[in-house]
Amino acid sequence: MALGTSTAAQAYELRFDTGRICLDLLATTHPVERLGSLEVLRAWITGSGLVPPGTSLAHADPSWPAAFRELRGWLGPLVRSRPAPGSASWDRALSRVNDLARAAPPAPCAVPGDDGALVRCLDGPPGLAALLAAVARDAVDLLTDPVARASLRQCEGDNCPIVYVDTSRGRRRRWCSSEVCGNRERVARHRRRAALTRT
Repeated sequence: MALGTSTAAQAYELRFDTGRICLDLLATTHPVERLGSLEVLRAWITGSGLVPPGTSLAHADPSWPAAFRELRGWLGPLVRSRPAPGSASWDRALSRVNDLARAAPPAPCAVPGDDGALVRCLDGPPGLAALLAAVARDAVDLLTDPVARASLRQCEGDNCPIVYVDTSRGRRRRWCSSEVCGNRERVARHRRRAALTRT
């Protein structure tokens, strides 16, 4: 998990290892729906780094999870398929992500921390539109960066839909997580070999 990931985020088995916030949002569907409650969404917002640790999200209301799930639905076709301008569903998804990216993201500011070093905080409580904008802008950056787009990979794990940015040396990463899907593949390979030696 990413540095700064909250304990609450870990408790909900949220993952932040795709290399981009927008892809981390896509990963919240696997293996089951993760954004079914406001409590989990708050943990995801903090764990993803959208807001600094300790930022209050008490003002979030029950409409927020649905809004994040809707954005996630628009991101899926844009990230998982080749650009398809002219396709009604692809154009609609792109238009919606662009609309969401227009809002101003949360405004950061630097303040002295307990030890006197400057720390990042937000100028005020982040609104829903601002948080959605931050994720949508991350998606726009990803989709318009040819190098990053060329580094997108679909996990090779069985039934794993996670898309990640491959920043490994040689660009040979096969799984979203070596500890999760990679370990499953190694265990399955070991079991197949063991079964062959028994026959």
